[in-house]
Amino acid sequence: MNAVIAVVGKDTTGILATVSSQCTVYNANIVEVSQTVLKDYFAMIMVVNIDNLNCSFEDFVDSFANVKTEKNLEIHIMHEDIFNAMHKI
Repeated sequence: MNAVIAVVGKDTTGILATVSSQCTVYNANIVEVSQTVLKDYFAMIMVVNIDNLNCSFEDFVDSFANVKTEKNLEIHIMHEDIFNAMHKI
């Protein structure tokens, strides 16, 4: 199964590296990344495989609280099933 991670914030050095490192700690494998900078704002959507997480999905989501605070980012993580259900007619 996959999860979708959306990240938005003021563009600074190391956002992608920080989020990627957090995924590595919990054994979430990055499948695909799309990122851009719009004026001074960084925006990224990342798809990660969560089949081999070394914790619960909830703990994985909660682990990003410090990243959000330290980097002053909005980070939203949702399970692929929820994401797909939200976008079905």
